[in-house]
Amino acid sequence: MTVRVIAHGFDPGGQTNLFLKEHNSAGAVVTFTGLVRSSPSDPITSLMLECYPDLAINQVETILAQGLTRFELLAATIIHRYGTMVPGDPIVQVMTMSPHREAAFEGAQFLMDYLKTDAPFWKKETGPTGTKWVDAKSADDRAKARWK
Repeated sequence: MTVRVIAHGFDPGGQTNLFLKEHNSAGAVVTFTGLVRSSPSDPITSLMLECYPDLAINQVETILAQGLTRFELLAATIIHRYGTMVPGDPIVQVMTMSPHREAAFEGAQFLMDYLKTDAPFWKKETGPTGTKWVDAKSADDRAKARWK
C-alpha cells in the first residue's frame, strides 16, 4: 500500500512500470490517471489544488486501506498532486493489483469515487473570466453512494 501526496509532476508511465516491477504476482493490474481538463465550453488556464499534505495523506491512506480490504487487492498505489497545474498535467494516479480483473477494476473505481468526495483537496480554476473555487459535484456523491 503506497500513498504519495506530492507538489511536483510525475510520469504516469514510469509509475506504472515501477508498480508492475514491484508487484509481479497478480493476474490483473488496473491503472487510472486523471488529468487537468479544459473544455471549449469552460476553458481554464490553470488549476490550483490546495491541501494540508499530512491531513491528505492520512485520509487517502484510510481510503486506500478500505479498498484493499473490500476488494482483496494484492497491492495498490495512489499518487495525488497538489499545487498549480495546467491542462493536460496528471493530477492523480490509482493503480490496483489483484488475482483477477474484476476486483482490480472495481477497486480502482471505488478508490477514485472516494478520492473525489472524501480526500481533503480544494480546487481553484483560473480561466479567461477569472478565478473561481470549484464546488463539489452531486454526480461524485452518487458515484460514491453505489458502494454503500
